[in-house]
Amino acid sequence: MKRRKLEMIMEGLEGFSAPDPSLEQYVTPASIASHLLYSALLRGDLEGTVCDLGCGTGTLAIGAALLGARSVGVELDPSALKIGVENASRLGVDVDFVRGDVTSIVLRGVSTVVMNPPFGAQKGSRGDRPFLRKATEMGEVVYSIANAGSEGFIRRFVEPCKVEEVEKIAFPLKRSLAFHTRDVKIIEVELYRIICR
Repeated sequence: MKRRKLEMIMEGLEGFSAPDPSLEQYVTPASIASHLLYSALLRGDLEGTVCDLGCGTGTLAIGAALLGARSVGVELDPSALKIGVENASRLGVDVDFVRGDVTSIVLRGVSTVVMNPPFGAQKGSRGDRPFLRKATEMGEVVYSIANAGSEGFIRRFVEPCKVEEVEKIAFPLKRSLAFHTRDVKIIEVELYRIICR
């Protein structure tokens, strides 16, 4: 499947019905999700089992499955998980969705972790630390999105894993929460490829 086709399919996925600000539930834009997944595909990182930690409504997990990966999505919020299951079912792709907290979930045999974790920008959010910790414990390769300016922290936090690549990208954050004042706000984020093998 070509990247543009993947992006178009992911644009049609249903998002959060009632996003929780404390969980920082924002849908990963299809353009960024397809970019992240194609980067992983071209490096051979979608072979084996791919886990989307904090999968929300399933964008990255479903995209990985569409590209041929055995895909697992882990999510705490049951309503988001239900939408993820419906999204996968509607597309006819097989994703193993697991309800669980990222701090206590145990999955074995994961080769690659893909994730768009909370940045820690909202009150009550645990931020990305538990996600980074779990991802580097379970995966050989990790693809993660972080707020711009996080590189120094992430390089230190993931040791002894190594940050192999950092790419700055524009993230169109659509209005989805009551306190948002614009239809779309462009924020700068960083896409990381972390090697833990």
